[in-house]
Amino acid sequence: MKKETEKGGIHILINKLNENIDKIKLGGGKKAIDKQHEKGKLLARERLDYLFDKSAPRFEMGALAGYEMYAEYGGCPAAGVVIEIGYVSGRQCIVVANDATVKAGAWFPITGKKNLRAQEISMENRLPIIYLVDSAGVFLPLQDEIFPDKEHFGRIFRNNAQMSSMGIVQIAAIMGSCVAGGAYLPIMSDEAMIVDKTGSIFLAGPYLVKAAIGEDADQETLGGATTHCEISGVTDYKCKDDKDCLDRIKSIVGKIGDYDKAGFDRVKPLLPAIDEKELLNIMPDDNSRAYDMYEVIKCLVDESKYDEYKEGYGKSIVTCYARIDGWSVGIVANQRKVVKSKKGEMQFGGVIYSDSADKATRFIMNCNQKKIPLVFLQDVTGFMVGSRSEHGGIIKDGAKMVNAVANSVVPKITIIVGNSYGAGNYAMCGKAYDPRIIVGWPTAKIAVMGGDQAAKTLLQIQVASLKSKGEIITPENEKILLDEIMKRYEKQTTPYYAASRLWIDAIINPLDTRKVVSMTIEAANHSPITKQFNPGILQT
Repeated sequence: MKKETEKGGIHILINKLNENIDKIKLGGGKKAIDKQHEKGKLLARERLDYLFDKSAPRFEMGALAGYEMYAEYGGCPAAGVVIEIGYVSGRQCIVVANDATVKAGAWFPITGKKNLRAQEISMENRLPIIYLVDSAGVFLPLQDEIFPDKEHFGRIFRNNAQMSSMGIVQIAAIMGSCVAGGAYLPIMSDEAMIVDKTGSIFLAGPYLVKAAIGEDADQETLGGATTHCEISGVTDYKCKDDKDCLDRIKSIVGKIGDYDKAGFDRVKPLLPAIDEKELLNIMPDDNSRAYDMYEVIKCLVDESKYDEYKEGYGKSIVTCYARIDGWSVGIVANQRKVVKSKKGEMQFGGVIYSDSADKATRFIMNCNQKKIPLVFLQDVTGFMVGSRSEHGGIIKDGAKMVNAVANSVVPKITIIVGNSYGAGNYAMCGKAYDPRIIVGWPTAKIAVMGGDQAAKTLLQIQVASLKSKGEIITPENEKILLDEIMKRYEKQTTPYYAASRLWIDAIINPLDTRKVVSMTIEAANHSPITKQFNPGILQT
């Protein structure tokens, strides 16, 4: 093991992550920031800092959404909206704050996807949601990619209605612009407040009203705080400034009653016996290198203690019961260390074999029976291939594992610590399998297969196509083609590519893993389990 004083490998990746996050936090840049302050407004992140309880933990999701996207429009840092899970007046909430420094808070396609993800988290966990509205509405140059489809802008209001019927608390604060269809979001919330002079809400602004019906009306008359608090009754509270508005939210949230709990088991939290910082020494920055997943688990679980299920069977997957920050969890983790099977042959780390899939399936069923949340630690290169595996029924065993993951009713939390390739992504609870939260470490890679295999496959296809056209391909040409393909493919497998498109909710420092798991289970505990685990094909 490396000494802690050696600062290479994963430390460099974490430093890069921190640098990127710092740039993203500048939003639309200094000029735009100064403009907001001149209006007497707080920035989105300043509003969150003021709203959340000071000493309580927080988790930002989607900070890298939109990363390196929309360059032709000047970019869209954090998708123009900041979303965090934290504590307001002691109650865990999710808060959505438009960043008016980014294109006046306009909605890009990725903005819509990020807002919908926040609502999904709220709905799954019955978590109160607070909207800090400051947006110019849909980004018109891309309106066809954000307006009409099922998972586009209109889905936000459908969710507002559904959440209201579910009894999920929704509070909206109009702290800047709120126009056109976007005006429905705060008014479909349970309570809405508006900041005097800087907040405004209307279906059409002064210019559109003039063009449509010839009426001259200024912004305050159309939709300012006085209009909607004293004339229309659209909003419920008139606030003198941003801090007064946020104080009102704190007061309201502080009076919300408690709810039924799911009943996940928690005892007094204890730190791991092994220093968490050892994670940074255990994890290689090169995903082709092996390491021992047991060492990772010991850095994450309370007292570094766990009860392993089927220790001597299916060794390429580790299954164990443990506690993280006091919460009872079931851990399903890919073993990257090369181990020997019962028959003596070597097994390559990160591959799922039939016996491993069978073990994981049974363990997942047990966790559902015992009402224990599942934590998946992904570093998987896929299921084992070849005639021996096929004859042994790898497809059927893999299908049963996927079925168990898909039908699980307990909360699932996915941490991608290394590779996440092919069907292994699915079996280990990738995004398509509804994890409550899915995050990646800076070492994560997500793709249909590894870079070398994919590049060589794509090269064969491209070379065959060129040869069919009569072109002569030299070894030098092949190398150039391979390098181009590899470069493009490698970019698409990085955690930044995944986070920018919200395939994962965040890239996190490995040292924040315990916090993310604990906060996610606490959120899930707000929502009692109402479904029975149905094993489906597992019965056959």
